[in-house]
Amino acid sequence: MSGGAIAVGFAAGVVAGMLGVGGGILFVPALVLFLDLAQVDAEATSLLAIIPVALVGAANQKRYGNLRLREAIVLGVLAIPGAIGGVAIVNAIPERLTEVLFALLMLYVAWQMTRRALAEPAPEEAA
Repeated sequence: MSGGAIAVGFAAGVVAGMLGVGGGILFVPALVLFLDLAQVDAEATSLLAIIPVALVGAANQKRYGNLRLREAIVLGVLAIPGAIGGVAIVNAIPERLTEVLFALLMLYVAWQMTRRALAEPAPEEAA
């Protein structure tokens, strides 16, 4: 195991735990940029790496009463056929298109989060 993988895993875990973002949105670009993985390889590696991050994060959030188990189960069950379809699609399209689609997704998520953060006061500020 490389030191880069250790650093990426630790840093992505910290940021994911702090910001509540899925590890993949951090793992995939980090694996591509810092470990020189191909886009699809980074996505596949990220999918497996997300499992322990999600389990630890969910367990800790449950202690704070923030976990909605029913919604999590529904999301998880429905994500299985989605993941199967997504893997089939990503292996059928050019890798460059995958990179562009991932970048567009990240830009859209960033835009939405920025828009909401600037439009709404934080919950503790609104009270």
